[in-house]
Amino acid sequence: MTNEQRTEKLVKELGFDFDSIDKNRIIHLIEEEIDNYQQGSSDYIRLLCGYLYCLGDESDAALLEKAKYNINFDVGCMIDIEWIDSLANRKVDYPVRSREEQIRDFVNYYRGYEADEFD
Repeated sequence: MTNEQRTEKLVKELGFDFDSIDKNRIIHLIEEEIDNYQQGSSDYIRLLCGYLYCLGDESDAALLEKAKYNINFDVGCMIDIEWIDSLANRKVDYPVRSREEQIRDFVNYYRGYEADEFD
């Protein structure tokens, strides 16, 4: 299964009802991806980190940072620093969009996500 297919499958499985998504499962999946990175899985890791952002709290910012900075440059570019700054309640020199805006943008990006080919 390609990484795009994994992304599509997870979006279809979990959807966007954040009250029903198991945060511990998302944390486990992120940790697995960090430990067993597959070339080209940047968007899948971004999806996982986005889910954690939408479900998360301040204590989850460290795992998002680990995913952003400890895998490779491509993955780092995919994970939005704004998610980390927002969760960590950091004072930064740029405007941080509201949590609601960021969640809306995440949902809009992945709603209807389709891999190029899916068996």
